[in-house]
Amino acid sequence: MRQLVITARFRRAYRKLTKRNSVLQEHIDDVLRQMQVDVFAPALGTHKLGGALWGLWASSCGYDCRVIFSLEADEENGHEVILLLDIGAHAEVY
Repeated sequence: MRQLVITARFRRAYRKLTKRNSVLQEHIDDVLRQMQVDVFAPALGTHKLGGALWGLWASSCGYDCRVIFSLEADEENGHEVILLLDIGAHAEVY
């Protein structure tokens, strides 16, 4: 099980996105838990990004919601962690 590491940018975008939508917040939280268990689960639609976001990954958390992240090695123990970078509508994060 991978650990989630949340950046300040992700935290701000998450709060803005879920501020008035508790249903969306619950769905995103479920997606983040599923990412911890298996980031490449087919339901997540995880895929590599190209262009300016080359080297990063994206997962779907709804029709028009994407989580942008990178897979990094934890310096302390060498385990792989999921560094959450951004979340939002398709047009906002790409």
